[in-house]
Amino acid sequence: MDEVLVHREGRAGLIVLNRPAALNALTHRMVRLIDAALDAWERDDRVETVVITGAGERAFCAGGDIVAIHRAATGGDPSTVEEFWRDEYRLNARIARYSKPYVAVMGGIVMGGGVGVSAHGSVRIVTETTRVAMPEAGIGFVPDVGGTYLLSLAPGELGTHLALTAGSAGPGDAMLCGLADHFVPAARVPALLDDLAERTVHDALARHVAPPPPAPLAEQREWIDACYAAGTVEEILDRLGDSGEPEAKKAADRIGANSPTAVKATLAALRRARALGPLEAVLDQEYRTSCAALATPDLAEGIRAQVIDKDRAPRWNPPTLDGVSPGAVARFFRPLGERELGLATTPPLERW
Repeated sequence: MDEVLVHREGRAGLIVLNRPAALNALTHRMVRLIDAALDAWERDDRVETVVITGAGERAFCAGGDIVAIHRAATGGDPSTVEEFWRDEYRLNARIARYSKPYVAVMGGIVMGGGVGVSAHGSVRIVTETTRVAMPEAGIGFVPDVGGTYLLSLAPGELGTHLALTAGSAGPGDAMLCGLADHFVPAARVPALLDDLAERTVHDALARHVAPPPPAPLAEQREWIDACYAAGTVEEILDRLGDSGEPEAKKAADRIGANSPTAVKATLAALRRARALGPLEAVLDQEYRTSCAALATPDLAEGIRAQVIDKDRAPRWNPPTLDGVSPGAVARFFRPLGERELGLATTPPLERW
């Protein structure tokens, strides 16, 4: 079965991520197939709009192929995963600057790499089934695919909350956080896709967009902004514990269950992303943090606990925040020399 289905329907070029049994998780080949389609359609005047969806009802895309990452982190060839990330992050940057409307229909689970091929698009559509997450800290990793860029732009400290807890956002919260633009009920998505093949994006959306569901995080902004504005993870946890808010206590528990090293590196990455500027510069930083994470014990352990053995009982090393030194965090941001991704040194194209 083809992992990516690519065809033209009227004025639209359609990309369907087609691994429903694997929640449409991205492989290196899928990244290359998407990039090739964007190449062809950029030069094809018959294609006015690009639309990307996921096969099946459960997920748009649940992330990258982390089983392959586990193999590389446990004695395999790390260069294979690093090449995957290079192509994936370049694709993320290309989507953000694509010269034609890029419409992502983000139904179901949208995590990690799935965010990278959707939330950088010019039109991001969610349904009542949507759950968007950057759950990397829960597997000993740091948000990538431009995730730290997107989360750093969320209002207040909402992005910090989602990143450190590895939490998910429903459709209302995804729109609140700037990860999506429009809500379309799932039952109307097939008709929307038909209209995108025959109409302009604006006209098609006007026929199907509906008011979004409530955004629960909107009512929690006061304690989220106050607690996550602290300078360190330890201070954030203290503020969460002292806030008296039940949801804040739950957030502290979720952060405490994640990799201490990844949580500290994630906070540093988010704070740095705010000052770096364009997406390309943040992707360069994320390539450094991803390559560094590949050499840490927590990434292999986190994938083992969540995906391989599924015992949900990772043994983090070090097991507590006080065991993570400033030097251990600084290693995530060390320049890679000739191995740098180098996107920020290439002038970006103008976006549609």
